Amino acid sequence: MKAMKIWYLAAVLVITGKAAAQEKTVKIDWDQTRQVSKTIPTLQVVYNPMLRENSPIYRSTFEALKNLGAEYVRYVPWFPYPKAAVAELKPPTKTETFWDFSYADPVMEALMKAQDGRPVVINFSTTPAWMWKTAKPVGVDADADLVNWNYNQGAQLTDTTGKEVAAYFARLIGWYTKGGFTDELGKYHASGHHYKIGWWEVLNEPDLEHHITPQLYTRLYDAIVTEIHKVAPEIRFTGISVAYETNPEWFEYFLNPANHQPGIPLDAISYHFYGRPTIDNLPLENYQYSFFDQANGFLDRVRYIESIRKRLSPKTMTQINEIGTILLDHDYKPAIPQAYWNLAGAMYAYLYLELTKIGIDVAGESQLVGYPTQFPDVSMMNWKNGKPNARYWVLKLLHDNLGPGDRLQSTEGSSQNVSAQAFLTKKGKKLLLINKVDKPATLKLPEGAAHVTYVDETTGDNPAAESGITGNQLTLKPFTVAIVDFK
Repeated sequence: MKAMKIWYLAAVLVITGKAAAQEKTVKIDWDQTRQVSKTIPTLQVVYNPMLRENSPIYRSTFEALKNLGAEYVRYVPWFPYPKAAVAELKPPTKTETFWDFSYADPVMEALMKAQDGRPVVINFSTTPAWMWKTAKPVGVDADADLVNWNYNQGAQLTDTTGKEVAAYFARLIGWYTKGGFTDELGKYHASGHHYKIGWWEVLNEPDLEHHITPQLYTRLYDAIVTEIHKVAPEIRFTGISVAYETNPEWFEYFLNPANHQPGIPLDAISYHFYGRPTIDNLPLENYQYSFFDQANGFLDRVRYIESIRKRLSPKTMTQINEIGTILLDHDYKPAIPQAYWNLAGAMYAYLYLELTKIGIDVAGESQLVGYPTQFPDVSMMNWKNGKPNARYWVLKLLHDNLGPGDRLQSTEGSSQNVSAQAFLTKKGKKLLLINKVDKPATLKLPEGAAHVTYVDETTGDNPAAESGITGNQLTLKPFTVAIVDFK
């Protein structure tokens, strides 16, 4: 019977404080495919002292990364920790060079070991400060673990051709992929590293770091790609990596092949999004409105950028590799409440779903480890007990159940409060449910719904919980992300 091929999900949204419940029926046609997913759920790892071997959460952090098993993990050593992010902190003299990987190597080694051959996108994003014109030399703290927000200075390169910067990054690539490199004075430095780095991202947030223009960035990209390809021709590249995707000039200029040197590949572009509260220290339930409203605005801009990409460079991938939420008070006093992590996880799940519908290649959650002074609000690890928090477990739930090749089946009836999408996967029929508000939602499920795996306020820093489904009814707690399996 045809009716047996269509499941009906009657959703009753229970809104606290309202006398009558709003009923909603969601229809899923398991025979009608709307599109096929190509979106990879993943994350970014940003260098900070909590990733060093002397950190109390070092072991559990890299175990969490390994157990996640994600591809296209983005790793970014960046400017607040110059000793780990910059391998040549002083310019060479006529008799001496100053290459030093003693802080960069251990975390890079731990990352590559945890990834165990799975694809990575590496971005040593910081250029040496001495390559930029500054009012005075930029100092570096003796203590490598002290945050240094003043390192990234200068708006004009001393070598305007970009060849000096390009040669620096080519030597970095040689160090990590070819066993070593020859320095500026002709001396060979052996590393013993032969990592398989499939992707290299060129600079990070250039619209903020050094306030680079699209034109200068494109020239630097071409120069860096050219030199890296001389060392490692197999590497592919991610470009742009802007913090704010609101300026279409970046995409119009960079994605136009006419603005590049002949033969320069445009393998992928990247950009970032963070939801922010309009006013900090509001009751948590008010954050949901600004986060999801901003997420919807971002999705509109993604569609516009995709129209530019398809027009100018249709074979270029899109990697949206920083997705998160940021509080205005980064140290948040009192402590960040548990429900915040569930809200942030629900927003990532919502964006992953909508980016899948748009056809984005990579949706990367930011970031593995944060802690007070280092964006604690975007952490996926609890820096106090070393356990992954709800943001991590939401990502793992999505990674373990959904991904490229899944078929998005015709699904009607998502509401303002709950997103629902059916998938046909290699593992069977699945229904992704996201409660976007701080009110419970009771759903009456169709026959055949057998099992649910979920992350909610009760799971805390523990893995997703599981339960069977009886009576065809399921209640989603506030900010729950769930996967329902059907017989």
